[in-house]
Amino acid sequence: MTDRDDFLVWVSTALYQAELALHNGDPAPRRALWSRREPVTVLGAWHSAHGQAELDGLFTALGNSFSECTSYVFELQAYDVVGDMAYTAGLEHTSASVDGEPRTYTLRATQVYRREGGAWRVVHRHADTATR
Repeated sequence: MTDRDDFLVWVSTALYQAELALHNGDPAPRRALWSRREPVTVLGAWHSAHGQAELDGLFTALGNSFSECTSYVFELQAYDVVGDMAYTAGLEHTSASVDGEPRTYTLRATQVYRREGGAWRVVHRHADTATR
């Protein structure tokens, strides 16, 4: 397998499972996949964060607001791996409860990854609501 193949397997397994867990109220798997090295940033659809402390607070808040995910699909549109850096760009189609209210929405999401100690870690996320 190539680096691109290995990365794509990780995106479709570990990363997917972490996002599904978050949308069911458990932020721990997502946090485990994020880098513990600075810089880390989120420019989110609902909230943003810069640095480890803000990231921890953001993921905890998201875990507290999400529950009862009935569908999470990541529609990968582009990705690449260059050395120890990678990115993904795609659409996240989600149906879950947010603060107890059922919602269905699509986010445009771009993430940047860094290989640390042989494992992929997320270092940046940008997402916004898709309007079309």
